[in-house]
Parts: sequence; structure tokens; C-alpha cells
Amino acid sequence: MFKFKREDPKYSIPTIMKWLWKAWQGNRLQATLNALVGLTGAAISLAQVWAVHRAIDVASGDVEGSIYWAVALMAGLILARFALSISSTWIHNILGIRAQNQMQQQMLDRILRSEWMGKQSRHSGDMLNRLELDVGSVVHFLTEVIPSALSTFALFAGAFYYMYQMDNHIALVIVVLVPIFVGMSRIYIPKMRELTREVRDSDSKVQSVLQETIQNRILIKTLESDDMMVGRLEDTQSELRHKVVKRTAFRVVSGFIVNFGFSLGYLIAFLWSALRLSDGTLTFGGMTAFLQLVNRIQNPAHSLMQLVPHFVSVFTAAERLMELEEDPIEEQGAPIYMKAPCGIRLENVSYAYPNSHDQAATLDNLTFDFKPGTCTAILGETGAGKTTLIRLILSLLKPQKGHIQVYNQKNKRDMSPRLRCNFVYVPQGNTLLSGTIRENLRLGSINATDQDMYNALHLACADFVKEFPEGLDTVCTEKGGGLSEGQAQRIAIARALLRNRPIMLFDEATSALDPETERKLLENILGQRNRTVLFITHRPAVVDYCDQVMRI
Repeated sequence: MFKFKREDPKYSIPTIMKWLWKAWQGNRLQATLNALVGLTGAAISLAQVWAVHRAIDVASGDVEGSIYWAVALMAGLILARFALSISSTWIHNILGIRAQNQMQQQMLDRILRSEWMGKQSRHSGDMLNRLELDVGSVVHFLTEVIPSALSTFALFAGAFYYMYQMDNHIALVIVVLVPIFVGMSRIYIPKMRELTREVRDSDSKVQSVLQETIQNRILIKTLESDDMMVGRLEDTQSELRHKVVKRTAFRVVSGFIVNFGFSLGYLIAFLWSALRLSDGTLTFGGMTAFLQLVNRIQNPAHSLMQLVPHFVSVFTAAERLMELEEDPIEEQGAPIYMKAPCGIRLENVSYAYPNSHDQAATLDNLTFDFKPGTCTAILGETGAGKTTLIRLILSLLKPQKGHIQVYNQKNKRDMSPRLRCNFVYVPQGNTLLSGTIRENLRLGSINATDQDMYNALHLACADFVKEFPEGLDTVCTEKGGGLSEGQAQRIAIARALLRNRPIMLFDEATSALDPETERKLLENILGQRNRTVLFITHRPAVVDYCDQVMRI
């Protein structure tokens, strides 16, 4: 049924363990508290075995004592278990969500600071799947599974010692079965790790299809492609179901073998204690305690065996998160501000996207000087490399040949991410986020006052915001829903003006505006001539306002 040919994992177990150890250091408080609660619970569990043993022996007359005090002790231990359960719930819900949030923030920060390689290597749905489910798996393992394993092992050791004092032979028989099944994990782990990885990757595909379909539902509706997209979802879900069935079948077979061994051990212990009870060498209370101890040994042993799938799951989750960290980090450090006016100089700049068949987007030995305070129209056919040029100027891409400099009268520096603080960028399309207009504008300047925002909106020909009943607090849905394309475009330009930097880059930023609004907006932006402005455009009106033209 199963093919045991395995692919070599991408990361070795020691490498993953090192990564998990680093991740654990940020979650030590919750892990420590869970470990203390678990160890206390193990001690109470063993104390309950002793209390039940004593209460039965007192009731049967084998031991002298008060049955009321014996039952009172049992009640006290039960209340202690309730208190521990409540504590564990609070630790899980309060510290658990904080730990998961913190790790998601760290991963997102790492992604945002990494170099952009010219294309999105992973679907956004896949990345979200990793940030949600895989982060949750890692945090759960580090803060709950590992501390629980410590208390489980303590319960196992304590129960074995207790049983050994009562009957050393049967205690050894019960325990000797454990390493036999532990040895089987050498076969189980690699195969289960492979199957779990396949399930997680398929789950990411399902989320990617769902996300992409919802984001583009207007396009899908107008193309009448509803059935096709639902069918696409069914195909990916079918693939996921197939892999889940395959993993489940493997887990059921391996689980049956383990559970059979534990059941056999319990039957042996029951038979042994029954024979001793019939011989008079064991009291009824002793037999009850004996069988409880068997459970106290086997249940922890079974729980420890369940660590194997937990390890498999967390190794897969960690591996998928480690892949998100593969892209190198951009140059870090304090921003380098250049005094205005600034210019941009390109000398023999060449760039081609790796593994790309699109030769039109290739730049070859490009030389140009965007002088300080000038306005330049960048013209060229679609796909000629205009947007690639903007990405190079913003240091999102690195030239494969030549170099780019930002300069002013006193200084010049090679382009780097640390110089990005001197730029304002308005990309093509609708770039508003869900939230209020105020929240969108604050992305340009977090400290902007309402008056600052209205001034920027006026320059961007977006005075219509004042006419909204809620004004700056007007809510936009995803992608600026509720606004026209022209309105969203002007608010995006206002956001850029609030940033107030010496170099402004516009990528078809006026494409949705009527000629009169476009003319007024260009007059407002270019009137003072205190910025260096680059316009990627096909609009003749924009070219008329520019000092020079660059053709690609």
C-alpha cells in the first residue's frame, strides 16, 4: 500500500532543532509556566493513586484510619487538579495568543526586510498559510507540547517507581515494551514527515486558490468563469483529500501496532495482579492501585509516543517557515537623507530578470541623468522596462552591470535601500488599503495633522473628501472599494505628497483622471519646482509639463 522511497528533506534535523531553539528563547515564560503546572499535575496524579489505595484499604479494614479523612484527602487532591486546569487554561489563552502574535510579527518583519528578487517566488496565499498555521504549530509545540512532555515523563518515572516498589517483575515487563515501539519510530518519522509536508503544501494550494478567486471575483463574474474557478478549487481540494487519506492510512496502521502493544501490556498486568489477589499476596486496594499505576505508566508512555507525530508536524512547519527566511536581508542601517534638490544618475545600467523569457523588460547599458529639480517623462512601449527602471532606482533590484547614484551639490552616493528615504513612489493601479482615508494618508506621514492631510488632498485635486459625511474618517474597503478609480488615485497621490521627499516617482499615476483634473494636478505638483519628478506615462499632457523625455 505504501511506497517507502523517501525524498531527502531540505533541512537536516540538527539545523531545524537549532532554529527551533532560537524560536523557543522568545517563548520561555509560557513554556516554563506550562512545565511547572504539568509537573505539579504529575505529582498530584501520583498522590491520588496513593490516596485511593489508602481509602480502599481503610474501608476494607486492611489499614487502620478514618475513612472520612481518607475521602477528604481525595477531595482536596481533586480540587487541586481543578485549580491546575484553570491555571493551564489561562496560560494557554492569554500567553498563547501573545506568543503566536509575536512570532507572526517577527516573520512578517523578516519578509518585509528581505530583498525583492524581481518576482514573487511564492503565492501570497501560501505565505499566509505558513504565517497562520505553521506559526501556530511551532508555537504550540514549543510552549505546550515540550513542557507537557516533561511532566509526562515525570509521571511515567514516578509511576514506574511506585509500581516497582509493589512488584518489580511486572513493572519491568510493562516498561520493557516501551523501547521496542520507540525503535519503530526510526521507520515512522521519515515517512510521516514526507506525508505531512505533502499535506501542508496541498493545503497552501487550496488557500491560494480561495484567496485569488475572492480577490478577483469581479473579473471572474464578468468573464462568467464561476464554474471554472469552483472546478479549480475542487481539483486542489481533491489533491489535498488524497494526500490526507494517504497520511491517515499510514498513521492508522502504525497507531494500531502501538496500541496493540499497550493493550497487551495492560492485560498482562491485570492477569498478574488478579493471580496475586487470589493468592492473598495483594489486597483489593493494592490491586486497584496497581492497575491505576499501569495506566499512569502506559498513558504517559503513549503520550511520549505521540511526540513522534508532534515532532514530524513541527519539523514540517519549521521547514516551511525557514524557507520564508531564505531570501537575503536588504542592507540595514540608519536612513541616509540627502539634502534637496537631488538628482539620479544612471551609468551603463543593465538588468535582465533571471529565468525570464521576457527580453522586452531587459535594460542594456542605460545611461541617463535625472538632474536635480527637473521633471522627466519616461516613455516606451508596454514591457519595454520602464517599471524595471523604477524598481532599480528604488533599490528593489540591483543592477547586474553599471551603477546608479543619488547626488546633490555637495554629495553623491551609490543607490541602496538606505537611500529609499529620499523617494516618494506612486505605483500604477489602486493601492489604497482597507480602512479609513485618514489611515491611508498616515502611511505617508504618521504625524500628519488633519490640516496637513487636507492640504495634501487639495494639491492632489482630492477636495471631494471634504464633501463626504465622514470626511477623513470615510471607510474604504479592500483596494479602495467605495471610491472611483480616479478618486482612489488622487488619494494615493495625496499620501505621497504627505511624505514630502525630494524625489517623486509616478508610474502611470494619472491614468484614471480626466484631462482637466490631470492638468490641474500637474500644475500643483510641478509648480514649485523644488522636487525631482519622474513620470512613467503614455499621456501627452504629462509630457507637455516635463523638462525632458527619456525613451526606452
